[in-house]
Amino acid sequence: MSLRKLSFILLLLVSSVTARASTILIPMDESQTDHLKAYGIAYWVLSNEIEAWWLLNYRGGSFAFQHSRAFERECLTRGVKYEVIPDGKFNAIIAEIANPEKNMDAMKLEKAPKIAVYTPEFNFREGTEVQPWDDAVTLVLTYAEIPYETVYDTEVLEDNLAEYDWLHLHHEDFTGQHGRFYKAYHTAGWYRRQVAYQEKLAKENGFDKVSQSKLAVVKKVREFVGGGGFMFAMCSATDSYDIALAAEGLDICAEMYDGDPIDPTAQSKLDFSKTFAFQDFKLRRNPLEYEFSDIDHNPRKVSKDQDYFTLFDFSAKWDPVPTMLTQNHFRTVKGFMGQTTAFQKRTIKSDILILGENKPAKEVRYLHGNFGEGFFSFYAGHDPADYQHFVNDPETDLSLHPNSPGYRLILNNILFPAAKKQKRKTK
Repeated sequence: MSLRKLSFILLLLVSSVTARASTILIPMDESQTDHLKAYGIAYWVLSNEIEAWWLLNYRGGSFAFQHSRAFERECLTRGVKYEVIPDGKFNAIIAEIANPEKNMDAMKLEKAPKIAVYTPEFNFREGTEVQPWDDAVTLVLTYAEIPYETVYDTEVLEDNLAEYDWLHLHHEDFTGQHGRFYKAYHTAGWYRRQVAYQEKLAKENGFDKVSQSKLAVVKKVREFVGGGGFMFAMCSATDSYDIALAAEGLDICAEMYDGDPIDPTAQSKLDFSKTFAFQDFKLRRNPLEYEFSDIDHNPRKVSKDQDYFTLFDFSAKWDPVPTMLTQNHFRTVKGFMGQTTAFQKRTIKSDILILGENKPAKEVRYLHGNFGEGFFSFYAGHDPADYQHFVNDPETDLSLHPNSPGYRLILNNILFPAAKKQKRKTK
């Protein structure tokens, strides 16, 4: 055991002796000053080998753990609202939650999950490297002070995913069409550098084409999930992931992307049995169109002021998994756009659980499913705090959005692997 860890444990013991038996409750309703950093506190407690409780549907999905002055100080330092309550009061809360008439549950969080973000080594700005956009997950992990490591194609292909519990797929095109940015950006420096980087990386890993390399990555991720891992994807990483699986062995890339023509019969050869979430979708045949398929609901007939989606209200005691994934202080969340903004409901497999949707528009924004022993969630859109994030826009300052319900959904997924696994009971 490290000296730092030992010192921390001794501090906890001293705190426990000098304080009355009590519990720290972090409320997650509208009274919370910083919802996003509250998740970081919960993760930090777990990382110090202290169990915590996630009180599903109690005051917005509150957190609770044993009291210590060290934990109090950390809450104060990070600006997170907390309450110190006697253990008797906490036991009364647990009793209230256990009432079968209450749609609540108490989920024990046992271990801080080890997090990997699939993202290239380059990052963000025109004139520096090759990717001129930010990523909501890395932004919120950094803001919430939740540690993570990065992996990309080489690490995935070398089976390094086995070291992690949770994997996020950064804004990515797994079909090998370089995001279909060709029409608007093929002369831009960042686009040229991106293509060169991807082609070089594919060859280093023994592939002739980027599409072949990305397919190999997708299949390794599928193994990770099947073996019990949790995968979370946003924006174009959602539909392009499934398209790559369905198109295994087919050429769906036009000549400007891989040097030879597309297979004109590719659509009829797609194998939807290989996909995670989507089926019966149609590929977009125009290679200059900024769209991969009709999974993405485009064109939309939803105006900005009416762009909201509703989180489904699950039974906490019967469906703890989706209840965890939809914990929020609002049930209606402001929509936001991306290369993949919303999933057409008709393209979603029947066994997939819809977590959030815009019913009038027949579009799904947030979904969840099982594969093998693991789980995955797809969340449409690019940045929950930036309605229409454009290439080269500055990155979002989350200190201006500490109570974002859209960002809370990302953090729900991060803490989900810490909970003792329970299978969904309803179909």
